[in-house]
Amino acid sequence: MANRPSYVKQMDEALAGLAGSRPRLVLHACCAPCSSSVLELLERHFAVTVLYYNPNTWPEAEYARRLAELRRFLQQSGRQALPLKDEGYRPGEFYAAVAGLEGEPERGGRCTVCYRLRMERAAAYAAAHGYGWFCTTLSLSPHKDAERINRIGEELAAQYGVRHLPSEFKKRDGYKRSLALSAEYGLYRQDYCGCEFSARAAARRQTAPPGAKPGP
Repeated sequence: MANRPSYVKQMDEALAGLAGSRPRLVLHACCAPCSSSVLELLERHFAVTVLYYNPNTWPEAEYARRLAELRRFLQQSGRQALPLKDEGYRPGEFYAAVAGLEGEPERGGRCTVCYRLRMERAAAYAAAHGYGWFCTTLSLSPHKDAERINRIGEELAAQYGVRHLPSEFKKRDGYKRSLALSAEYGLYRQDYCGCEFSARAAARRQTAPPGAKPGP
């Protein structure tokens, strides 16, 4: 992957181009732990609105728990004035989007559709409410494909007429910093990405005998 883009370098260039102007940005947030170090970075450069749109999260109690943890983190970290927009629990939108992809392995085609679904809501919200920028916390996770995420971001930027902030938030110890902040605030860290399919795959891994090959 010698020709893989450096999203860290691209982000540096984008931030340098702001020249201290602090434009408004919509940040799609999947959970409190992923939002923690991302917000710490972004709020230095943008006026951030957090958008919680995760129709993939299963079950509804898990959705509510992750949202409550995000609210608690914002409150306890002194960010209670930061706008947080909850789009509500809409699992039907996720299941409709991934119909036919239910059997895909983790990080496969179903995940690509899920990334796009959530990121598109952030891009559409930014365009509809006069924001100049959008991005997502998803690139913080070491399990997420930053190249896919950024490619989708650029496609949505062209579609909606707002700028996508290139990112690979896991780099430069971003993921490590999120672990430290999670420990500091006692944040709930889930053991699966969010959807029913990832939850069942995680359960199978936990109960598989030693040496067994993981299933899809």
